[in-house]
Amino acid sequence: MQAFDIIGDIHGQALELQKLLLKLGYQETNGIYQHPERKVIFLGDFIDRGNYQRRVIDIVRPMIDDGHALAVMGNHEYNAISFATEDPNGGFLRKHSDKNLKQHQAFLDAYASDTDEYLELLSWFKTLPLWIDLGNLRIIHACWDPDLIQTVIDNYQQPYLTDEFLFLSAYKENWEYQAIETLLKGKEISLPSGKSFLDKEGNERTEIRIKWWMQEATTYRDMFLGPEDAIPTIPDEPVTDDCLINYDVTQPPVFMGHYWMNGEPKTLASNIACVDWSVARVHGKLVAYSWMGENELNNNHFAFVEREE
Repeated sequence: MQAFDIIGDIHGQALELQKLLLKLGYQETNGIYQHPERKVIFLGDFIDRGNYQRRVIDIVRPMIDDGHALAVMGNHEYNAISFATEDPNGGFLRKHSDKNLKQHQAFLDAYASDTDEYLELLSWFKTLPLWIDLGNLRIIHACWDPDLIQTVIDNYQQPYLTDEFLFLSAYKENWEYQAIETLLKGKEISLPSGKSFLDKEGNERTEIRIKWWMQEATTYRDMFLGPEDAIPTIPDEPVTDDCLINYDVTQPPVFMGHYWMNGEPKTLASNIACVDWSVARVHGKLVAYSWMGENELNNNHFAFVEREE
């Protein structure tokens, strides 16, 4: 059975990525990090925020292209594609607003001197699947929603972002929009009327991202997945909608990134783990889980390096 080291969101932090690969036993041979027995699975979000946008791509892409790693698309790769894709109805599929520009500027700056390389890289991003299902192991950036995954398969026969899928996903009235929002950005519910909170970037939000896997959660505050300092502002009122996903313990382990977790890396359930532990934040961690075929995940299989700068 193939063993995998599953690595979370990198966000331009190449120094930490190199340190983590070395810690896991990978060596650079002919310019490509590789291991004699293991492969990496990346959770996406290679880009934005950090200072080493190009270096991260120069590490992960050869590993993937040469068969030493697999990867899924993150919401930041999706956003990059949409940001650069003209909308036939005018403008771009992702608006060039001040907020979006601020989030994406580090990546744009890194490739500003070579338009051809920038566009070719965006084409490569499109080759990353929205999820990976190996039968005994599942990988997705934010939320394993079996109904939406099946809808994608029923309509597109594959887990990839086709041009049609990309265009339709830009418009809220289409199911493709909801598929991308949930699979790559997480499941959300609306707060009661008049309630809001500030997200990690200071934007006011009237919807909360939820712990979609937490079957015992009953209130908005229980389900809330976001900044700790916002928790007191989330109403401790029952949620009446059936919005959680029953990911049974008998199902294969599923790994995700995206969620900016804090503290010591640990599993979310016996078969659910997040490997995004906030390397994009000062004092954050770049985390990997070394999976060896087990159905019940083990906290001792986490490895990490602290952010350097």
